[in-house]
Amino acid sequence: MSVELPLWRAMGYFRVLALGYAVLRFLTAYRQFLHPVSGWIYLGALTLWTLASTRAFAGPKRCTWAVLGTDLLFAVFGIVQSGFIDTPARIHAGAPTLPTIWAAGTVLGFAGKGGWRPAAFAGAVIGAANILGHGGISPDNLHNIVLLLVAGCAIGYVIELARASEAVLTRALQVEAATRERERLSRDIHDGVLQVLALVHRQQGDAAELGRLAGEQERALRALMAGQQQPGAVVDGDADLRSLIAGHANERITVAAPATPVLLPAPVAAELAAAVAAALDNVRVHAGDGARAWILLEDEPQAVTVSVRDDGPGFPAGRLAQAQRDGRLGVSQSIRGRMVDLGGSAELYSVPGEGVEVELRWPRRGVDD
Repeated sequence: MSVELPLWRAMGYFRVLALGYAVLRFLTAYRQFLHPVSGWIYLGALTLWTLASTRAFAGPKRCTWAVLGTDLLFAVFGIVQSGFIDTPARIHAGAPTLPTIWAAGTVLGFAGKGGWRPAAFAGAVIGAANILGHGGISPDNLHNIVLLLVAGCAIGYVIELARASEAVLTRALQVEAATRERERLSRDIHDGVLQVLALVHRQQGDAAELGRLAGEQERALRALMAGQQQPGAVVDGDADLRSLIAGHANERITVAAPATPVLLPAPVAAELAAAVAAALDNVRVHAGDGARAWILLEDEPQAVTVSVRDDGPGFPAGRLAQAQRDGRLGVSQSIRGRMVDLGGSAELYSVPGEGVEVELRWPRRGVDD
């Protein structure tokens, strides 16, 4: 309802200002009325009601139909009463009613609550009260009634459009959130369970090691399905990206990083490290067990960049798009998807026979790139 709240706030201000205008108009002309005391009693009651209902006009949930019905009764009673306490000459000359423009706030309230149809109903009732109880059909009455109906229906229609647009936006955000969650789950499954299955497919022997890995991934998958945080996961604070990727170094993987810690928000560092791990998994799967890889971590004022390069056979143009169409999500989800969710980017460069380079870049917030 955030789109409507400014409109309701404006209605509340309008009712108070319109009340002040009605009191001021009566104060300057009450001596010309036949029964001014009745007018003061009505305006006193109208003041109490306006102040008492101010909180109700703060939004559509508080402003119930009972409140709006009472508001309409005050407007109609004040208009009809004006025909009895004023002089016929003043009424014939087009003198304003006791509530004057305050009655328009009632129509606006109906518009905010139910749209243009309730606004048209309230405007028609107030218009009928003007015709039957205050001056009959006259150019001034017709002008005021038409203006009230047009304004109320227009605002009601705008509010209906705002509600429909907000509902569509809310649904789109829900779909986007569900899509992002599915992508996150697919990344976690790809990085864990599917990697173990790939290892089972490739490895010969060493059943104990395969059983241990399968057990770990079973526990991780159960925790993922239950919505639990995996043990050891970093939730908040800062983490050193350098230490997270340093563990990949071995006889075939070289890690080059700054001499000082590269501190990033812990979730960002964890996702960057996971993207690096996914890139190295692709090296092992596609470049062969004997391929070498180099990891370069660069900490710049504008951004943090991690490059993963290998000396494998590379891949031809269009290979990544074909892999995504075939349902292989290693690059599109585990690498690019992670970086997009972080607000960063992932670029892959390859020439057949010259290996692959993956460049992961995360811009620091608040710093122009």
